[in-house]
Amino acid sequence: MHAQARPVRLTVAAALLGLITVSCGSGSVGAGGSTTPTSPVSRTTAEHGYEAAYDAGWREGKRLFKDGGKGAAVREVVWGGCVRRSLTAQPHNVVEKDRGAWVLGCKQAVGSGTDRHPPTRRVTRRESDPDLLARFRSWALANGVKQPARRVSQVVLVHLGDRDYDVELATAYTDTSAKAEVKQLADAFVTWWDGDDGDDARAWNLIVSARDDKHLTTRGL
Repeated sequence: MHAQARPVRLTVAAALLGLITVSCGSGSVGAGGSTTPTSPVSRTTAEHGYEAAYDAGWREGKRLFKDGGKGAAVREVVWGGCVRRSLTAQPHNVVEKDRGAWVLGCKQAVGSGTDRHPPTRRVTRRESDPDLLARFRSWALANGVKQPARRVSQVVLVHLGDRDYDVELATAYTDTSAKAEVKQLADAFVTWWDGDDGDDARAWNLIVSARDDKHLTTRGL
C-alpha cells in the first residue's frame, strides 16, 4: 500500500477519517511508510485449504489416540476409520476443502500422536473413470437394474492419498428424488463391486451425489 499525496490543509475530521481508513486496510502502516503483511495464519487459511483440513484431521486423530491408544491406530489407519470419518467430520466446510488432507492428519495423529508431516499441496484428487461406468452399466443391463444405472452420468474416483480412495456416482437425481431409487442404485453398485481394488489401492466408500453435488447417500465398499 502506497500513501497518496494529500493537500497541506486538512481538517481534523478528514485526518481522522484517513487514519481509520488505513487502520481498516490489509495491514498497519509503520513509521517508515511500509505496510505490515496480513497475518500468515489468516493468509494460509484462505489460500491453502489443505492446511486447515490437515489441522482439523490432526486434532481428531489426537483425540482418538488419547481415547483408544494403539487399538485406535489399527482401527483408524488399517481398517479405514479415518477415511470413513472424513465423510461426516466437522467442521464440514473445512474438511471439504481437502478431505484427503483431513484423512492424512487423522492417520498421522492417531498412528503416532507426535509426528506431524503436513502436506505441501492439495491431497484430494478427482479422476473420472469412463471404463468403470461402462462396465457397471453393462452388468446392470444383464441383471435387471438398467434404469438406476442410466441415471449415473459419471463415475469419479476420489483419491484421498496414495492408497485410499472413494467411488462417487454423479447422478441426475436431486434431493427430492425418491429415496428408494437412490437406495436401489447404491445397492446395485455395491453388489457389482467385487472388492478387487487393484494394485495397492483400497476403496472405502461409495458416494451417490445429486446433480448439484450434494451427497444423497453413502455406503461402505
